[in-house]
Amino acid sequence: MSKKDNSVGLIFAYLNEKNRPYSTQDVFSNLQKQHGLGKTAVVKAMEQLAVEGKIKEKIYGKQKIYFADQSQFTEVNDADLKAMDNQISGLSTQVQSITQSCRQLDAELKALQGSLTTEELTSEIKKLKEECSGYQARLQKIQSATNHIPPEEKEKVYKQRDAYVKEWKKRKRLASDMMDAILEGYPKSKKQFLEEVGIETDEDCKVVLPSI
Repeated sequence: MSKKDNSVGLIFAYLNEKNRPYSTQDVFSNLQKQHGLGKTAVVKAMEQLAVEGKIKEKIYGKQKIYFADQSQFTEVNDADLKAMDNQISGLSTQVQSITQSCRQLDAELKALQGSLTTEELTSEIKKLKEECSGYQARLQKIQSATNHIPPEEKEKVYKQRDAYVKEWKKRKRLASDMMDAILEGYPKSKKQFLEEVGIETDEDCKVVLPSI
């Protein structure tokens, strides 16, 4: 069979199977990708089928429409059409129900895929139990310790610290006043004075005076 005969047979079978009107562009678009038919081959094949009377041709303005010869099909009465409509309606309902079930199953599958496996859960539980045991051991150690500092001892330490900080501030202020008095008659800068005398300030030692 030649490529032309093959195109004619393929298009003839397609139109009979679909049994609906098509333009040459419709048939080309629907068959080109799967069967590799060219636009010219489709047009010639459909025109040949129409000339041979195998398919019907209708002209609407500048466009030609082709469809299968209806005389080859069994005539269907109103009762048969109604039965087909009922069957289509029932099948559509089934399709919707199955589609909904598939969506639900797909959601459940995604949820399961995002969950831990039994082995992963077992490992995670073991890890958490070990951490819990460690925390319990630390808690027991803290509760049983005998070297806790009594509140009165803490208060005593805080008062001593405050006293030391106050004395620090006092001495720093006195030293600053003394240097200011000396620098009034000193010919050089304060920085040069400190270097010559060999005094290191808190700032030089990067020491910050604590707050009370």
